[in-house]
Amino acid sequence: MRKYNKKGEIVVSNTNLFLDPRVIDLVNTYLTSNTDPETIVTHHLPPEELRSKIDLTLAEQGCSLDDLYVAIEQYLSFSVRTGHRQFFNQLWSGFTLPGFLGELFASLANTSMYTYEVAPVATLMEKELINKLGGICGFENPEGLFVTGGSNGNLQAMMIARNRALPRMKSEGFQDPSGLIAFVSEEAHYSFEKSTNVLGLGSNNLRKIKTDAEGRMIPKELAMAVEQGLQQGKQPFFVGATAGTTVKGAFDPLEEIAAIAKQHNLWFHVDGALGGTVILSPRHRSLLEGLDKADSFAWNAHKLMGLPLVCSILLVREKGHLLKTNSVTGADYIFHDDAFGSHDLGTMSMQCGRRVDALKLWLSWKYYGDIGYAERIDRFFELAAFAEEIVNRTPSLELMAPRSSVNICFRYLPNTSKDLNHFNLYLREELARTGKALVNYARLRENVTIRLVIANHELTREDVSLFFDNLIQTAESLDR
Repeated sequence: MRKYNKKGEIVVSNTNLFLDPRVIDLVNTYLTSNTDPETIVTHHLPPEELRSKIDLTLAEQGCSLDDLYVAIEQYLSFSVRTGHRQFFNQLWSGFTLPGFLGELFASLANTSMYTYEVAPVATLMEKELINKLGGICGFENPEGLFVTGGSNGNLQAMMIARNRALPRMKSEGFQDPSGLIAFVSEEAHYSFEKSTNVLGLGSNNLRKIKTDAEGRMIPKELAMAVEQGLQQGKQPFFVGATAGTTVKGAFDPLEEIAAIAKQHNLWFHVDGALGGTVILSPRHRSLLEGLDKADSFAWNAHKLMGLPLVCSILLVREKGHLLKTNSVTGADYIFHDDAFGSHDLGTMSMQCGRRVDALKLWLSWKYYGDIGYAERIDRFFELAAFAEEIVNRTPSLELMAPRSSVNICFRYLPNTSKDLNHFNLYLREELARTGKALVNYARLRENVTIRLVIANHELTREDVSLFFDNLIQTAESLDR
C-alpha cells in the first residue's frame, strides 16, 4: 500500500515521488479556461506593474510546497495564453496532448541524446523520424538531427556549405578574406544574417535577392546576383530558399532555384521552419515541389504540427555531412568504440547535451498518423482562405499581400483622416490591452500590416469570425 507524507508525496523506499493531484488540477483548470469566452489572451502589463503582482524574490530559506503551487498559479495566470483561440501572434499556437505527454515523460526519464547507451529508445525514435521525414522529402539516404530551432538548422546548413566550399576552414579558420558569398531572398528569416556573423563570413557577404508581389524569390534575380558575384571575384557557395516566409507565408520556387544552384555548384538549403509541414498534405505539397533536390532542409514541428516548443529538425540529403562538420577529437571519454558506438548521434551534433525532443513528435505522429496531419494542414489552409475572404468582402479592411498559405496580411482603413500606420499600431495594441486577441504586425513597403497566422488546430470558423468582429468593433470605437 502506498504511503503519503503531509505534502502529498508518495514515499517509496526513502524516495519521494511527486504525484500530487493538484498538478493534474492545475493542468486541467488551465486548459479548460483557455476555452472560456471570458478568459483573456493576455494581461499585457508593463514590466513594473507585472513585477508588483508576483513575488519574484529568491530567498535564502526555501518555501513550502503550497507556496510553490501559488507561484505556479501566478505564472500561468499572467503568462500569455498561446493555446487560446484568439492568439494569432506567432507562427505557432495551440495545445497538443501527445506533445505535452512527450515533454512530461522526456523530463521524467531525463536523459540526453549524445549516446545510444544513455538514450537507447530515444535514439531509435529520432532515427526513425529522420528516415520518415527524409523519405517524405524525397531524400534517399538522409541524415539529420533534432536541433534547438530553425535558426540553428539554418546555421548548421550554412556551416556545412562553408566547409564544403573551403575544406580547410574547419581546422585552420580564416587565413585571409574567403571571398565566400551566400544568397537568400529579401524576405528570408533574419537567422541567415546572424549565421554569417557566427561563421565569420560577414553580413555584407549575404546577398538578398528581390522578391515578387507574393514574397517569393525571383530566380532571374538570383541568377544575375550569382553572375555578378563571380565577376567581382567572389566565390558563391550557398543559396537558402524559404518555404513559408515569416510575414507573407510565401514559398520560393524551389525547382528553379535548384537548377541555378546545380549550375553553379551551390549548396541548396530550404528553410521550411514555417511551411515544411505542408509536405504532409497531398493537396498542398506542390508548394514544395523541388524539395527533393535540396541539399538540406530545416523544419519546425512546433509550428504547424502543434508540438510544444522546441521541436526542430535539420535534414541533410546525403549521409556524412553532419558528422564531417561536427566531429572533433578529445571526446573518447563519452563516445566509445564499442558495439553501440555506431548508433551515437552526438558525434554529428554541434551540441553535447541535447533534449529528447524526438519523443513528443514520435508520440504525436503515432497518435494522429499521416492522414491526421494531412487533414490538419488542409484545415489550416481552409481557415486562412476564410479569413482572406472576410478581409476582401469588408470595405474597411485591405489585403496587403496575396495570401500564399496560412498568413493573412491586412490593415484597417479608418473613415477619418488618421495616419494609417499609427491607427493600425494603436488598433493592434488596443486588442492586446483588452486581452481580446493577440496578433502581430509587420511593415510591408513601410506600411504597418497586421499579420494573422492560422496555426492552432483547434480553431474554427467561429473563432476566426470572432477575431474580425472584435477587431472591427475595436477599430470603430477608435475611429471617432
